Amino acid sequence: MYKRFMSWEIPSVRIKVSFQGYNQIVVSDEEGYFTVHLKSNNGFEIKKSWNEVQLDLLDQIGKVPNPVTATNKIFIPIGKVDYGIISDIDDTIVPTGATRLFEMIKTTFLGNAHSRLPFPGVSSYYQALAKGSDGIDSNPFFYVSSSPWNLYDFLMEFLDVHQIPKGPLMLRDLGLSKEQFIAGSHWKHKLKQVEKIFQIEKNLQFILIGDSGQHDPEIYLKVIKDFPGRVKMVYIRDVSPKRKTAMKEIQLEMNHLGVDMLLVKDTLEAGRHALSMGWILPSDLIEIQESKQKDEALN
Repeated sequence: MYKRFMSWEIPSVRIKVSFQGYNQIVVSDEEGYFTVHLKSNNGFEIKKSWNEVQLDLLDQIGKVPNPVTATNKIFIPIGKVDYGIISDIDDTIVPTGATRLFEMIKTTFLGNAHSRLPFPGVSSYYQALAKGSDGIDSNPFFYVSSSPWNLYDFLMEFLDVHQIPKGPLMLRDLGLSKEQFIAGSHWKHKLKQVEKIFQIEKNLQFILIGDSGQHDPEIYLKVIKDFPGRVKMVYIRDVSPKRKTAMKEIQLEMNHLGVDMLLVKDTLEAGRHALSMGWILPSDLIEIQESKQKDEALN
């Protein structure tokens, strides 16, 4: 974990991106990150949801031997897309104690992808949402978190180990500012990333999932106001008893805007509601219940 945070930033280097014969060259920013927008006039031949993109470093970096290559996965739905899902990670998928600084630091640095366990039933619940009403994994997941990009590989391994549907991770740059260790506020980062997803996926409605501990409901309320008619449902895991009054006020305001917010104690409660709305299959609710019981036995 220490090595993840001792990373070197390599700005202004060129990376060639290749996908199905289409090539694009991008340049890393001052933090060493780069963004790719794959667009082809001829379109792409898509036979499966998950596809690989080839990445090649074009510039020499110090004494690092060439070639430097990598692959990355992209998700392109091939079935009927009912909705997209945007989920928080900390205290929504996995307990982190994000509202208690020391506990969060201890959990982050002393746990690994195998030892850190998600909330009971989360894996089956998210799989059910990914499959939707037709049983095909075609509903895309997006994960928005205030965790730094340094934890990207850890979080991807965590999703893989616990069989939670993969999706883009929208994380935060690690940097110093006068006010805080990680530059940029939790609120601004999350709101910007969620609204970025809405702007890219212009024709998709979303189910938003978060927790009551780190202002997810307030962020989602702002999204509902900025993108009317685009949010199908908001599920909030109840992890902060002190915020009961605030949650009720936000819930009422969302209702006035035509969106329901369900404050849930566990995953099974959210699964039952999703089934009642016809968003998941009855067989998947049974799987959620059995999975929750098994996970609780492990915890």
